[in-house]
Amino acid sequence: MLGKGGHAALTLMSLLLLLWQEVVGIEVPQDPKIQQDLKQPPTIIKQSVKDYIVDPRDNTIIIECEAKGNPAPTFSWRKNGKFVNIGKDPRVTMRKRLGTLEIAFRNGGRPEDYEGEYQCFAANDLGVALSNKILFRVSKAPLWPKEELEPVTVIEGSTLVLPCNPPPGLPPPIIFWMDSNMTPIPQDRRVSMGLNGDLYFSNVLAQDGQKDYSCNARFNFTHTIQQKNPFTLKVQTMEPYNQTSYNTSDPYGGRKVAESPPTFLSPSGSESVKMVLRDEQLLLECIAAGLPTPTIKWFKRGGDLPAQKVKFENYNKTLKIVHVSEEDAGEYVCRAINHLGSVRHSIYVEVKAAPYWLDKPTNLVLAPEENGRLVCRANGNPKPDIQWLMNGEPIESAQPSVNREVLGDTILFHKVLMESSAVYQCNASNQHGYLMANAFVSVLDMPPRMLGPKNQLIKVLVNNRTFLNCPFFGSPLPVLRWFKNGQGSGLDGGQYRAYINGTLEIKRARKEDEGIYTCVANSILGKAENQVQLEVKEPTRIIEAPTNQSAVRRSKARFHCKVASDPSLSTKVTWTKDGEPLYLGGRLKKDEESLTISSVSEDDEGMYTCTVKSEIDQDSASARLTVLEDASPIPLRPDRPDPPMDLDLSDAAARSVRLTWIPGNDHRSPVTEFLVQFEEDRWEPGRWQDLSSFPGDLNSVILQLAPYVNYQFRVIAINAVGRSQPSRPSPRYKTTGSPPDAIPRDLRGWGSKKDNMEITWEPLHDLERNGPNLQYNVWWRRKDSGDDWTNVTTFQSKYIVHPTETYVPYEIKIQARNDLGSGPESNVVIGFSGEDKPKEAPTELQISKVGGTSAKIHWKPVDLSSVQGEFKEYRLYYSRESSLVPGLVVSKEKKTTGFYTTVPEPSGILKDLVPYSRYQMFMVVANNRFESPPSNNVIFTTEEDVPDAPRFFRINRRSLDTLYLQWGKPLEPNGILIGYQLIYHRVNGSRLGPQQIQTFLQNETEFTLRLPDRSARYKFNLSALTKVGAGEVYAEESPHFTNEAHIDQVDIATQGWFIGLMCAIALIILILLIVCFIKRSRGGKYPIRDKKDLPLDPVDQKDQDGSFDYHSDEDNKPLQGSQTSLDGNVKESDDSLVDYGEGGDGQFNEDGSFIGQYTVKKDKDETEGNESSEATSPVNAIYSLA
Repeated sequence: MLGKGGHAALTLMSLLLLLWQEVVGIEVPQDPKIQQDLKQPPTIIKQSVKDYIVDPRDNTIIIECEAKGNPAPTFSWRKNGKFVNIGKDPRVTMRKRLGTLEIAFRNGGRPEDYEGEYQCFAANDLGVALSNKILFRVSKAPLWPKEELEPVTVIEGSTLVLPCNPPPGLPPPIIFWMDSNMTPIPQDRRVSMGLNGDLYFSNVLAQDGQKDYSCNARFNFTHTIQQKNPFTLKVQTMEPYNQTSYNTSDPYGGRKVAESPPTFLSPSGSESVKMVLRDEQLLLECIAAGLPTPTIKWFKRGGDLPAQKVKFENYNKTLKIVHVSEEDAGEYVCRAINHLGSVRHSIYVEVKAAPYWLDKPTNLVLAPEENGRLVCRANGNPKPDIQWLMNGEPIESAQPSVNREVLGDTILFHKVLMESSAVYQCNASNQHGYLMANAFVSVLDMPPRMLGPKNQLIKVLVNNRTFLNCPFFGSPLPVLRWFKNGQGSGLDGGQYRAYINGTLEIKRARKEDEGIYTCVANSILGKAENQVQLEVKEPTRIIEAPTNQSAVRRSKARFHCKVASDPSLSTKVTWTKDGEPLYLGGRLKKDEESLTISSVSEDDEGMYTCTVKSEIDQDSASARLTVLEDASPIPLRPDRPDPPMDLDLSDAAARSVRLTWIPGNDHRSPVTEFLVQFEEDRWEPGRWQDLSSFPGDLNSVILQLAPYVNYQFRVIAINAVGRSQPSRPSPRYKTTGSPPDAIPRDLRGWGSKKDNMEITWEPLHDLERNGPNLQYNVWWRRKDSGDDWTNVTTFQSKYIVHPTETYVPYEIKIQARNDLGSGPESNVVIGFSGEDKPKEAPTELQISKVGGTSAKIHWKPVDLSSVQGEFKEYRLYYSRESSLVPGLVVSKEKKTTGFYTTVPEPSGILKDLVPYSRYQMFMVVANNRFESPPSNNVIFTTEEDVPDAPRFFRINRRSLDTLYLQWGKPLEPNGILIGYQLIYHRVNGSRLGPQQIQTFLQNETEFTLRLPDRSARYKFNLSALTKVGAGEVYAEESPHFTNEAHIDQVDIATQGWFIGLMCAIALIILILLIVCFIKRSRGGKYPIRDKKDLPLDPVDQKDQDGSFDYHSDEDNKPLQGSQTSLDGNVKESDDSLVDYGEGGDGQFNEDGSFIGQYTVKKDKDETEGNESSEATSPVNAIYSLA
């Protein structure tokens, strides 16, 4: 715990950091001219590893140290903290202009004599940089101590441990067991080697005594193997052992062997403790004895084993977790089970951590009189101590400076001077290790300088986004401004945007933007300027592109390619065939607008591309030539292309590979696109996914790939008809891994409970992993607290911080990492811990200014700190309890409305109320999850208002001259109804007649309107009335009534009885007509049927042609039943049957049918009557029916 003094120091440090006016360090460009003139303190760029183990057989041992700086640094070394005089030892030399040590042993000497801790110092006039402390050690492979091993006697079925005790080596040896024949000892659930190298037998079988057992140690550095004297095993059996009786299902061959419950051989006891460092490998081991051989099971107390991290080895006896993180701490339990019982052992895992960087100090370049700071933040378990050094010496011993102040892990620089340049070292250490970083502070004084070429001429295309670059540098950093044609103020805004790096953006270049642009850099040390001339050109384009052609062999083919370009730009047109340059001459001739191929042959078939280039742009277009055999080919329909063939991979790189293929037959439709797909066998094996599309004239492309993916590819050709079948897959190509490039998305922190914060994020996609064992580093700290970051590493996509205070803000950031390194850190986001129920309720809820549909409410607010969460709103609950209209039943639905306000005297308007009603309401304050207790309850009534529209309004027509109007009472009268008001107009086309008003009492709901004429139409507006006035209008319009109009809105013509009646009447009329015609023809015109058996009258004279002429006194009488006019006269018409019998021209056959034609009028000519067609005669038609 910190004392009062410690708390005061932390408070002062936080205050100083918050008030510090910091200048961002100057970024020095890598321009050779700048670097040549720039004075720079030394920086270590290469060094040997901290733990440096070498092979004693090496003739030369190299300890690396390289640094850069200006002036070039000089080097010195310290061994075990003491200066090394290289010139005194003939075996030790230092490489020229480098600090690397070389120790040679060709002429004798022992590497062991040079073991120790080395540190390199690189110095120049501006400071001293330090390397890490390099622990130099020589690999050792000691011999096994000589010992005589007595034979080991054991009873069959009992347990056995054969100790190995390998000699200590550097680095430790790899242990394995073999017999004297150099055959590895087979291991299984019963027999296995422990982590300490001992060989464990859960129970011994008789056949275990048939071989000996020897422990071997392999030392990788010296490439040697040391072998321990073998153990001889004698197994005593209770019954004779017959080797032929052994089988795996009954290893004891039917002999009686005492069974035993499980016990642990390793570890001992019921619990143990295991400490492991963060990012290292955790190995937990449980080896059990028993008969039958026990089964081992693992679980973690209080949670599940992390499935993605845990691996089980050595037949489930070893639990392995790689890249241990803090969340892996806890109690792990192994359980050994056989049918006689079980036993458990608890292993308490503690995760400690060597120091690791949170904020590693970086070089700082400042101008004189500027401020800056160096930050060195590291974490670990236990928390590391931070020590600052200046030029290799503790900063406490350095000369005090008013321009420098050390505050824990931060050094503040105030108004630096030229002599403030130095190299600072930050050392973070705890009992598990240390970190050291160099960071120099360089105070630079340099006038403004232009870094780009002078007086550039830049040509750009019209309407394109354009950037004019003006790189510059100076210390202090100059201010740069742009001018056009040497006039006006600086260019920034509107069409222009100036960037701090000196670039001027023209959002859309136009002709009027042409001119000379001047960039001017100013600082207190001077001024520098440069000019850029801008010319805006029209684009180069093909305005008449070549088209696909088919040409008969030995004929001529011609491709057009007409170009338009800026007149001031020179252009060049080139032709290629199938991507290869086309050599012109002979049969191939080119002019300004076309390519002509004479005497076409099969070799000319292919894809022809016209490309036009200017100095700033280009355009191209392609067309295919198909060669036909003869002049009258049978036209073949285009079809889908054949799949590409012979996929080949080349030019392999870390994240790319070249894919080449041979296109298949395009079947008379040129390939316009190739689609490359991929399949990988790690996360979604067998699933083909689209990778990239390429133009149809390419067959060799560079594919951009993701790291750590085992790819295979296939290609699909696409033409106007469709897609080809996929090609055969390519050989597999595995990209190397790398640290993640992507940052986990959607990082957020929120509380699921009042005392926690769930940090969640969207995990990286499979193709974003970039390497094995993807994990996430998550950091968090209380916002504005000045606390150090707390972090955890997890495989999951969620981490719960617990316990926390209620609803406090946290800063959160995240980073993905894998076995190959860490990816970029995310931006810091703000999350909040969980919310709790608000403690206070709003008080003094009251109401004022009540209207018919709204009311104004007031209340006393709560202290926002009592909300215990994000203040969401004041939430008003209200419900309509009843209507003041007698007998009207209402729904008591509870409604809510929110008011967001933080003013001292809040108020709000409650809207959408129902007039003339009784309401009840109360208020709570709400955060995202909870509501406060309710406020006081308030009951109020709303004022009377105008009513709603009538519930319905119908218009019926009960006769041709009346309208029947009927309506229903409003659903919400909004007060006491006093009647209804009907306003109506007569409608004449688009015009309305005079307004007429009719009022009714509250119990009247119908009205009959007499129409002045049958075609009159009306527009009606009906509204209900209260004492406040007329309510909402219900508008209706009467339909357009005609003679065929429907009465009472009933369509008689569609009624079944009416249709049946009309059909019956029509049938009766038809029968009567037929009967009348038959009667008429028999009585007056055709007596043969009645008199055919009687002799002829004397008056009946036979004509010379053999026909008879019949006359009757009734010839001039009208037919019975014929239609008469309204005045009773016979209506003569062309269809009258009276005329049919007149004249002597009508002739009949013996069956009574007409011969010849009938005459329409008596005075008509015979020839005129003969013009009628017999088929059109209605009488003929009727007689045919008779």
